[in-house]
Amino acid sequence: MTVSELFSEFVSNLAITNTDTIGTRYGELTSALNKQFRDTDSKTANTLQVGSFGRRTGINGISDLDMLYIMPKGKWADYKDGKQLKLLQDAKSAILKRYPSTKVRVDRLVVTVTYANFHIEVQPVFEQDDRSYLYPDTKNGGSWKNTKPREEMEAFAAMDSKKNANLRRLCKMARAWRNQHGVAMGGLLVDTLAYKFLDQTSEYDSRGYASYDWLSRDFFKFLSELPEQNEYAAPGSRQRVKVKKRFQRKAKKAYKLCLRAIEAEGSKGVNAKWKKVYGRPFPAAPIVDQEALAEAARMNWENTEELIEYRYPIDIKEFLKIDCEVKQSGDREFSLRRMLAGRTPLRTKRSLRFHVSEISVEPPFEVYWKVLNRGDEARRRNCIRGQIMPDTGGRQRKETTDFQGDHIVECYCVKDGVVVAKDRILVPIIPEASGDE
Repeated sequence: MTVSELFSEFVSNLAITNTDTIGTRYGELTSALNKQFRDTDSKTANTLQVGSFGRRTGINGISDLDMLYIMPKGKWADYKDGKQLKLLQDAKSAILKRYPSTKVRVDRLVVTVTYANFHIEVQPVFEQDDRSYLYPDTKNGGSWKNTKPREEMEAFAAMDSKKNANLRRLCKMARAWRNQHGVAMGGLLVDTLAYKFLDQTSEYDSRGYASYDWLSRDFFKFLSELPEQNEYAAPGSRQRVKVKKRFQRKAKKAYKLCLRAIEAEGSKGVNAKWKKVYGRPFPAAPIVDQEALAEAARMNWENTEELIEYRYPIDIKEFLKIDCEVKQSGDREFSLRRMLAGRTPLRTKRSLRFHVSEISVEPPFEVYWKVLNRGDEARRRNCIRGQIMPDTGGRQRKETTDFQGDHIVECYCVKDGVVVAKDRILVPIIPEASGDE
């Protein structure tokens, strides 16, 4: 396949598959609020789909949806003086009155409505003459703040048109990278940085899919070289977009992976190299190698690896970090990450305790682990493992270094049925040295 064909299929694979369900939920919520505040049943009037769904930059598995409900101007007097919480409570009551079995809660700024694979944050607002909106903030007794989502969406649409439809596609591709590598970046930050990148170059003003290998390379190089800062200004609205965690190091790794993939263009391994950048949505190479087919037929080991994306949608917004303490009987413990950084070998006959050392997700949530054995010895023993197992307490998992190979341990944080944070650590085990006690 050509570069153009590869990336065209990749972007197609990122398309949201449950748009009809999402649209239905938006309509139901709009109808409930219209019935309460305007005594109509309209499913489309007085509402605005915002966030990545509104900007058309979301991808399949999107879990965090946003909706503004535009309140009647005549209701302003009922809520303007310190009644921010009451407005959110009234919106919640309206939704529950119409849909009593739905999970609904009031948060600081919004009413969150949770469904099976996604949630919608409903924000009742009052429209101003300049097309901005006042929204309620219940913190510290309550206040009114201003948002300009229309200016934001118009800025993205204009830049996408100016850049030959490349902005929205780049935003989608960047989300695939984020989800693959567990980069803690909110959707608006992803979109803002993609916008910022294309705004400072004319290289891709008329290019298309055939240049998406270079586009990927240049974008991640741009990200990796950005100075560290705490926030950015969103296009159009100038809304402050916070940076939760540094992304430059992982962007630099992606840049290097892109270079290797570009070097492999036209070879059998090019798909696999791009998959290391973007994950499972990137198309796999067709199996046409008869020798490879024969080898697969002779396989005497069972591939037991499970994939988290087949169990839950993935929409990384938060961060978690895992570490591992290495111990031999009677010895003190060492951090595996520090050992690997110092090129200290990890040998067999060691005890390992993997644990979550950092996490930004607010409870409640669930933690899952995956231990995947790789290499010739794992296949010879028919011990690939790779099953996804729930945490049994303490956000930790104990293992031992039984045999050599480049093994992998992954950890996932699932909230409201969606993977919102994940991390992995490589466990390269070598045989016990001769004479080592």
